[in-house]
Amino acid sequence: MSTRGVNFLDRWIGNNFPETAKTDAVSVSEYIHKLYADAKALTIECEEIDEEVDSLYRTLVDAVVHFAPGVSE
Repeated sequence: MSTRGVNFLDRWIGNNFPETAKTDAVSVSEYIHKLYADAKALTIECEEIDEEVDSLYRTLVDAVVHFAPGVSE
């Protein structure tokens, strides 16, 4: 398991999802491509992220649906 991968994913979601993020398949696919590109730029392999979640697609959709700006968890 990769702590680095899950930490990157958490930070990436917090820093890259707009308040108006969409959950349609095309938008989520674009988020995934951007996430992987940003990870690669930091030498984080896609596998380090993928092994931490059952479905990256579902994880990003859940993040959009549950996003509440300014509210701490």
